[in-house]
Amino acid sequence: MPPAVAARPRDSRGYPVPAITPWEGDEPQFARTDYGRSAACARERRCSVCDALIPRGPVWRVVGASESAVIGAALAAGRPHRNLAPTLEAPGHRACMLYASMVCPFLARPNARRGLTADRPDDLTAHVVRGAVRGGLGAVVGFGDYEFAVTPSQVLFRFFDVVEFLPHDTADEHLA
Repeated sequence: MPPAVAARPRDSRGYPVPAITPWEGDEPQFARTDYGRSAACARERRCSVCDALIPRGPVWRVVGASESAVIGAALAAGRPHRNLAPTLEAPGHRACMLYASMVCPFLARPNARRGLTADRPDDLTAHVVRGAVRGGLGAVVGFGDYEFAVTPSQVLFRFFDVVEFLPHDTADEHLA
C-alpha cells in the first residue's frame, strides 16, 4: 500500500477510502464518485486515490476491458491513441493506480461483477449496471497528460499520449 493511501481515512473494516469516494453517514460508497471531490482533484491536479498533488508529467488510470483492448490494438499497430470520448474516471499517481487495480475487486479480476449501478445513468454511465462483468484484460495506463471539464453534474476527463501500458488479466500481475 502506498504511504499516502495508508494515511487515508478508513471504513469500518479498515479499508482506506479513496479521495473521490463519497460517504453516507459513516460508510463510504466505494462504487460511486463524489462530484465535488472529483472536481477539486481535477482542478488542483490531485490524485483521485490518495489526494496528494500529482507532479507535472504523466498521470495514470485504470481502464476496463474495452478501453484496454483499444489502447493495446493502437499500440500494437504503432498508432497513437487519444481518448476522444470523455470518462468519469479521474487520474492519479502510478503507485496509487497500481494499488487500486489490485484491491478493487471489479478492477482486479475479469470475472468480478459490479455491485452498484451508476448514480445517474446517462450516455457515459448507461453501461454501468449491477452484475456487469469486467471481462477481458484490464490495464493500468500512463498518459502524458489529461484535460477535464467540470459541468453542472459531472467531471469529465480525456487522456492522451500513452506513455505506459500495463495490461492484466488479474491485477496481482502488477505486484512486481
